[in-house]
Amino acid sequence: MTDCIFCKIAAKNIPAKIIHEDDLAIAFEDINPQAPAHTLIVPRKHIPTALDIEHTDQALIGHLFRIGAKIARDKGIAGKGFRLVMNTNADAGQTVFHIHLHLLGGRAMHWPPG
Repeated sequence: MTDCIFCKIAAKNIPAKIIHEDDLAIAFEDINPQAPAHTLIVPRKHIPTALDIEHTDQALIGHLFRIGAKIARDKGIAGKGFRLVMNTNADAGQTVFHIHLHLLGGRAMHWPPG
């Protein structure tokens, strides 16, 4: 998708502080962090929302979560705890319509999150 900011970051047309990349996904630091650790984990495949994930995407979604766990370990936040969140549509806070996980940690998370 040519006008998607995450597709442009994955194609390296827009700079980002990339901390992981492979053939399936890219992870980079959020430019507006909501926690001391805030990383976005984005599949290279453009999927607009969680509602658009297909049966054939199951391995890809699992891969995103494994990347999140690795980054949490690498950042030293895995032991105390972290969140992996995927917002879906505007009322949930999705502003970029390309699925992505938010890895949030480095502080206590409160509940409910809203």
